[in-house]
Amino acid sequence: MTTTDWLIDIALLLIVLRQMREERLTTRTILLPLGMIAWAASNYLTNIPTAGNDVLLAVVFAATGVVFGLAGGLLTRVRQVGGQVDGQAGGHVLIKASGGAAALWIISMGFRLGFAVWSTHPSGAAHLTSFSAAHNITSGQAWVVALLLMAVGEVVVRLGTIVIRGQLLQARVDRDANKPAHRPAAYV
Repeated sequence: MTTTDWLIDIALLLIVLRQMREERLTTRTILLPLGMIAWAASNYLTNIPTAGNDVLLAVVFAATGVVFGLAGGLLTRVRQVGGQVDGQAGGHVLIKASGGAAALWIISMGFRLGFAVWSTHPSGAAHLTSFSAAHNITSGQAWVVALLLMAVGEVVVRLGTIVIRGQLLQARVDRDANKPAHRPAAYV
């Protein structure tokens, strides 16, 4: 692993830990992790092996990332603050990663980081080579692709889930703000 790899992994960990503090859901909140994952994908997805069980490995890891991302997105607290301003719905959406969401992120990032470190040591490389041969995984690049697609799936689905939840919440708040006030004893 290069210094850049370490810095990217640590930065991705810090993004979610930063979200343990409630913050406004903004374009920057979405674009920062997407930009980081896009950079990693552009640097490491240069060759996607398709021989043997390489594609199956990538699909299994990507699906695992999607599950982690969905769970993390659902475990993130999403709430709307502010209210009606001059007859118009106002306010904004706040998000806060729960302990469970942060734990899932740390577990998955820790797994990927630990796997990368383990696979570069002689005993890890030997085990990985043996496992790969037994399961028809044809190259080390297949593992790189699988791990990266796991991260991409997790980041994209987590952010997508949070954004959708925020939009649904804002739509509900807007809809409720436009309902006529209930006036007892008023006849229509």
